[in-house]
Amino acid sequence: MIRFLFLALLLAAQPALANHPGERLDEVMSEKEPAFEAADRPTMPALDVELQNGDPLRLGDLHDQIVIISFVPEGCGDPCVEQQAVLAVVQAQVNVSPMKEMVTFVTVQDADAPIEAPWDDANWRLAVPSAGATAVAAADRFAALSGRTGTSPMVHVIDRNGRHAAIFHGAEFQKTNLTLYVNALTNNAHAPKPPVKKSWWERLTGWF
Repeated sequence: MIRFLFLALLLAAQPALANHPGERLDEVMSEKEPAFEAADRPTMPALDVELQNGDPLRLGDLHDQIVIISFVPEGCGDPCVEQQAVLAVVQAQVNVSPMKEMVTFVTVQDADAPIEAPWDDANWRLAVPSAGATAVAAADRFAALSGRTGTSPMVHVIDRNGRHAAIFHGAEFQKTNLTLYVNALTNNAHAPKPPVKKSWWERLTGWF
């Protein structure tokens, strides 16, 4: 019943974000959610991490996914634990919809940092820094993309074409707002588009 109620809420709230979302999505979300910060950067810092089995995790391999990245550095403590719990609920909301196939959650964790959240392994990747790297350094590189001050952990939202779309700060944001933002990204103008096939006349005139 809770899942059906959430889906009803999602459909009811969607029109507020669906009016030209590629143009107004950030504006609307900024009005709705104080923890939201629009980014809209075409590139991201390097992320040198690997999965628990030792395989490297490259964001380029997830180019067709919306990626939600968070960091749990050693010593972060309760702020990161709380944020991970919030994100696990967001994942549960995403996963009761078709978005489950289009969204990947990535947590970058220092080895000794705690994660006490009920993540679903279906579309969650736990990564650790590669040799010589730390989650603190990775988090700092991504935090440099923010124009805000403060020490709250950040959630970075990466669009399907690798665009750094937005940041959600801390753990106090409304979970449904992040879910709705991701839902809008699955259909907005920033998503990769298939190449347009031109007629022979368009190709001919294009030469001139």
